[in-house]
Amino acid sequence: MFHLIVCALSQRLKFSDRNMLEDKANPRCSTLILVFLLLVLITDVISVSGNSVNTDRKILLNLKSFLEKQNRVNRGRYSEWNQGSSNPCKWHGISCSPDMQRVTGIDLSDSKISGEMFNNFSAFTQLQRLDLSRNTLKGVVPDDLNSCHSLVYLNLSHNILGGELKLTGLTSLQKLDLSTNRFHGEVSFSFPAICNRLVVANLSMNHFSGRIDKLFDGCLNLQYLDLSSNKFTGNIWTGFSRLVEFSVSENLVTGPVPASSFSENCTLKSLDLSVNKFRGEVPREISNCKNLVMLNLWGNKFSGPIPSELGSISTLEGLLLGDNSFSRVIPESLLNLRNLAILDLSMNKFGGEMQEVFGRFKQLKSLVLQGNSYTDGLSSSGVHKLTNLSRLDLSYNNFSGPLLAEISQMVGLKFLVLAYNQFTGAIPPEYGDLSQLQALDLSFNRLVGSIPPSIGNLRSLLWLMLANNSLTGEIPGELGNCRSLLWLNLANNQLSGRFPHELTNIGRNPTPTFESNRKSNPMISSPSNCLVTKRLLTIDYSPFGFIYTILTRKICRNIWDQLLQGYGFFQVCVKGSPVRKYRVSGYLQLSGNRFSGEVPSGIGKMQHLSVLHLSYNQFTGKLPTEIGNLPLVVLNISSNKFSGQIPMGIGNLNCLQNLDLSQNEFSGTFPGNLNSLNELCKFNISFNPQMGGKIPDIGQSATFEEESYLGNPLLQSRVFKWQEVENGSKSGEEGFWWKAVLMEHGCGLTWGMVMLYVCVKRFDPKWAMNKVEAMLRPLNKINASSSRGGRGRGRGRGRGRRIY
Repeated sequence: MFHLIVCALSQRLKFSDRNMLEDKANPRCSTLILVFLLLVLITDVISVSGNSVNTDRKILLNLKSFLEKQNRVNRGRYSEWNQGSSNPCKWHGISCSPDMQRVTGIDLSDSKISGEMFNNFSAFTQLQRLDLSRNTLKGVVPDDLNSCHSLVYLNLSHNILGGELKLTGLTSLQKLDLSTNRFHGEVSFSFPAICNRLVVANLSMNHFSGRIDKLFDGCLNLQYLDLSSNKFTGNIWTGFSRLVEFSVSENLVTGPVPASSFSENCTLKSLDLSVNKFRGEVPREISNCKNLVMLNLWGNKFSGPIPSELGSISTLEGLLLGDNSFSRVIPESLLNLRNLAILDLSMNKFGGEMQEVFGRFKQLKSLVLQGNSYTDGLSSSGVHKLTNLSRLDLSYNNFSGPLLAEISQMVGLKFLVLAYNQFTGAIPPEYGDLSQLQALDLSFNRLVGSIPPSIGNLRSLLWLMLANNSLTGEIPGELGNCRSLLWLNLANNQLSGRFPHELTNIGRNPTPTFESNRKSNPMISSPSNCLVTKRLLTIDYSPFGFIYTILTRKICRNIWDQLLQGYGFFQVCVKGSPVRKYRVSGYLQLSGNRFSGEVPSGIGKMQHLSVLHLSYNQFTGKLPTEIGNLPLVVLNISSNKFSGQIPMGIGNLNCLQNLDLSQNEFSGTFPGNLNSLNELCKFNISFNPQMGGKIPDIGQSATFEEESYLGNPLLQSRVFKWQEVENGSKSGEEGFWWKAVLMEHGCGLTWGMVMLYVCVKRFDPKWAMNKVEAMLRPLNKINASSSRGGRGRGRGRGRGRRIY
């Protein structure tokens, strides 16, 4: 250190030699200058050493200690800091300056961090990049972060941070991502204060509110702005056309979209105004956006004609105009859009026959017309001639007549959704030629006949939805060849016969389908996808029910992509492992048919099942013990004729949330290990009158009401009897037992008096008869009073705890 000071001092002396020579007459002044320079140099060196990689290292170790204190069990790789190397530039998630002297980046994304944010990031004086995304950080963003003046990249997305946004000090910021948090209030505290260099701002999926029409005028470098899924109000910001991408979807923005918003030098490539309250006509000036690739106006109150000028935007690939009130005329100019891949005109109240123009969109890959009022058949539109289509959704209309066998010529189809119509006749066996088909949804129609065995040729099929028709016959064993089939719904038909053992082979190897989807480019998402996703996931049942409350369009898109690519979005229990894993998990719905016979033991091979629904059939025999090998969340086999002992293996289904075994013929004793199913929230074992045993007094089984156990006279439960005493007695436990004892002894004494009465009556002594009648009279009054009181309490309670 001294050597460095001497070297620096010599340099400074050289610099000041000339002035010192000129001042030879004042040696005291020269000495003072030397002392002053020495002090300055020492201060500089101390300052440099205080802002070094070693200083950053100490702060990082403080950060590590802070994180470990808040996260004592699940920890990210920050726990490895300082173990393999003392150089922080070699630690996971840490990046340094080119000379390796300062920490410039901290990446703790997806590191299992919970709790509050670290409150001393400003101590990293050269910090330029901070990524804390995909954790469970909570609370507010500390004001200390405003002192990170060198920060150019900040990502706090996918946490549970809240409070108002106040980041006024981050004037060097270029990219900001706060998406998927719980921030609220207006954003005017931060905008336009941090707009000077900002290029990307993602504020989506929060609870921000207030107006946006003037906030971003000063953001001259801004190119990408996402305000979707918030509570913004007022009119739209009219400067959006100078951006590259702009989204304000799923807000409360209203009013018309001014024509002046679309300037002649419009640079937009993506414009998403969906799910707001915009009204009026779409300005024809939108054609000024010559580079527009995606236009999403879905879910507003737009009316009038679809602008024919849209046909001049040659780059357009996605046109989403659903859930509005556009006029029925489809401009012929749209046929000029050679790059148009997705056309969504769902829920626009279009009626009558399907327009002939749709049959000429040869370039389309996805056509969505769900939720209109189209009638008659499909042949007149020529839609079956669109051989490039990979998705055709005509659900929720009034189409009628037979299903077109010619659809089988649409060899590129992956998703065919014709549900909720009035199609009649049989399922064309030619549909088995659609080799790329991944979803076939024909549910809620008037189809008859049997399931074609040719469906078994569809090796890429993930969903087969045929529920709520009038199909008959048996399930063809050929369905077992559908190696990718994970979601099968045949509920509410008139199907009969046995559960074919071949059916247990469905979904045995979906990997090739998933891998193919991972390699293909994801298609532009339409809000209509969410409606399909909800239906295909059968969200009436766990574990899919939770998405009702959180299903924004972005989450819906993520779930859909995860499913198609084979990535699970909820954890399932894996046999032989105490650790739950994210896996794609399917369902089998056969309820509401006429199936009979036994369920094959091979059902234990269906390791992808999380929902098994066999209710309202005529299945018989024992429930296979192998059912305990499945990662089930829902098991419903109610209203059948299953018999024998309930398999003990059901008690090992630790992820089970819904168990319904009611209205069967189970016998034996109540399985005590069901009491260990801590996640069970719906349980019904009622009306199995041959089942005996005791319901545990404590634990999960004791938390359910008597409705879960009705119609089982052999079952015993002290809890329910005790509860009835508690609810029915006004005099407390002692008073009840006193009455019970009195009634018991009274009944016994009454019976003795009756027998004495019979005996003495034969000899007919008058003194004996008078004595017996006198003794019986008060006891009869007590019994009558107790009986009336019991009936009164029963009516007053409404819901007793009695086992019937």
